Amino acid sequence: MPTPRETILQALLAALQTIPGSTVLRGEVLPERVPAGGLLILRDGEPGESEVTLSLLAYHYQHHAEIEAVVRGADRDGAFDALCASIGTALAADRTLGGLCDWVEAEAPRPVDLPVEGAASLKAAVIPVVLHYTTADPLA
Repeated sequence: MPTPRETILQALLAALQTIPGSTVLRGEVLPERVPAGGLLILRDGEPGESEVTLSLLAYHYQHHAEIEAVVRGADRDGAFDALCASIGTALAADRTLGGLCDWVEAEAPRPVDLPVEGAASLKAAVIPVVLHYTTADPLA
């Protein structure tokens, strides 16, 4: 049985997979070719230090996952903007990931242009996503 942390990350991946036209991976290396609809790679990130409630022992996390968003093509800026907006829409559709989290929120992307030898550059960013959740055990 997966831990609450793994269940939440799987639910976040499923939410990203609802974005039409994009390819969504988890924990993979950047492939040689970026799909025309854009590429999203979910990185598990860090749960960080928890706050602990002792009466009814509970560990409260603000887990920082990351989404790497990459686009290519002639209109990289427009495609990147549309992909980021789609991520925002997917997360806003269910801020609790089906009740698994207290709240899910994305932070602003930090875009960069990635040069590719002999081809047009890629536009990419890391988009931090904060997952607020509580568990009964830090290893569960």
